[in-house]
Amino acid sequence: MRTATVVRDTNETKIQIALSLDGGAVKLEKSLFPGKEDHHATQATGSQVINVQSGIGFLDHMLHALAKHSGWSLVLECIGDLHIDDHHTAEDCSIALGLAFKEALGPVRGVKRFGSGFAPLDEALSRAVVDLSNRPYAVVELGLKREKIGDLSCEMIPHVLESFAQGAGITMHVDCLRGFNDHHRAESAFKALAVAIKEAISHTGNNDIPSTKGVLR
Repeated sequence: MRTATVVRDTNETKIQIALSLDGGAVKLEKSLFPGKEDHHATQATGSQVINVQSGIGFLDHMLHALAKHSGWSLVLECIGDLHIDDHHTAEDCSIALGLAFKEALGPVRGVKRFGSGFAPLDEALSRAVVDLSNRPYAVVELGLKREKIGDLSCEMIPHVLESFAQGAGITMHVDCLRGFNDHHRAESAFKALAVAIKEAISHTGNNDIPSTKGVLR
């Protein structure tokens, strides 16, 4: 089972994540919000369970899309210093999610390693290419023009993707190829990344390390 539970506790944020790369049931040992009713209630669709509560609505929306189209089950909770701004919360949630991904994936063997994906959203079209390389690197070009989408700064949206790549130890290139609505541009990018990740982590049917070096580190 490719699952992980991550707890990240700093002076700026308290985060906990339960992740399964193959869907199915996931849960946290103890919620940060015991007994609290929330409009981001767990959404169970088929074999997936997704519940993202970062405190930033648009970030929740993007991470939900990433989990949904990657085939993950994901529970993420965060209490962050939003009285300062959105930076620490968005960055730390992304780092923690990347760390959970890396732990759940385990050694890179028996999977395709490379993945690519395109996702349209109305007039917007994005492309993502992923390498499970253990060499974190991200190139993100979304061309966003607004200052904010909801309560998430547009400057943080590429940084969210970059921080995920750092935590996950993957190389990824994410580009919005066209579109004029920033919500559509951002969402299509996360969906394209999800499609690429789903391909990259898919099983090949053997246990080979997908590298001519014989190692991925």
